[in-house]
Amino acid sequence: MNRYWIARGLKIMLFLALAVVAFSFVVMSLWNWLMPVLFGWTVIGFWQALGLLALSRTLVGGWRGRPGYGMHWRRRMAERWEQMTPEEREKFREGMRGRCGRFGPPSTDSKA
Repeated sequence: MNRYWIARGLKIMLFLALAVVAFSFVVMSLWNWLMPVLFGWTVIGFWQALGLLALSRTLVGGWRGRPGYGMHWRRRMAERWEQMTPEEREKFREGMRGRCGRFGPPSTDSKA
């Protein structure tokens, strides 16, 4: 059983390494095809393309892992909300108004 997981882990690592190499070559090729012609920028190499991928991932995508993984709180909050009584919901809204400002449906008060 242990050999299976080691072999599977090595296959996944190999696939990820090949994917990184392929994406780096795609970025390098696109950069070298477009940027020097359009903007007069210099040609980049493989390692610079890899660095550009890492930089763009850090600045735009982050390193959080799976997309939507941290959104499980919405499902949990919806379950809690369904189990609350109307009085508990109103108490929760009041607490959130104190912390975050307006929360919930707009009031019917007119400030004229």
